[in-house]
Amino acid sequence: MSRRNVTLNDAGHLGAPPDVRAIREKITEFLDQKIDGKKIGNCQYGVYIFYDYDGEPIYVGQTRESLRTRIRRHLTNQRTDAVAMNVLDPFEVAEIEVWPLWNLKAKQVRNELNAAEYAVFQKAIDLSQFKAVLNEKDMAKSPATTLPKSVRGRIIPDELYDGRKHPDTRIARRASTIASLARVISERKVHPGLRRTLVTQAKRLEKLASDRFGDFRGQVPTKSPSDEE
Repeated sequence: MSRRNVTLNDAGHLGAPPDVRAIREKITEFLDQKIDGKKIGNCQYGVYIFYDYDGEPIYVGQTRESLRTRIRRHLTNQRTDAVAMNVLDPFEVAEIEVWPLWNLKAKQVRNELNAAEYAVFQKAIDLSQFKAVLNEKDMAKSPATTLPKSVRGRIIPDELYDGRKHPDTRIARRASTIASLARVISERKVHPGLRRTLVTQAKRLEKLASDRFGDFRGQVPTKSPSDEE
């Protein structure tokens, strides 16, 4: 077989790694779930929350380009501003919750989306142990609204879940994200909200590292005064 005839199916190493493919399949499976016979991912308008491996809400967003397109751009190789600015590490996302907004009329879209996003943002803040999410932009206050039924699900396959949830792996990823975010802040004129995101990330790292240290309580070697002498 000539090289130019090799396809991604013929040579798996030319495509995405198996774990990446498996996660993409789980994302598709989640977005293909139906409400009233309609796939949630195909809804043009909607709001969503990303949760980490502790069930902590970490990012709230809205979309006008379909939930499927927006979420996949966040979590696959089609980068968004949040990913490019090192606000959101896709590796951190373990679960998604979405609120599809069907049949919005053109004149309603902006106000209804903003109201739904603000309501979901308030929900995320209430659920967060840090009372903060990683969004760098301020969420505009909107009138109260009744949210539609949501769908929440895990996007990490069982065979990958424990490895990706391991605290040492997550500490390393989170520290790297913080370093990258701090570098962006030091090199550019940025929105003040990005500094707030840095603080939130630092608190999340400190909590994760402290909890991990607690796993080894009583095993940390110390020196007595006689040892020093």
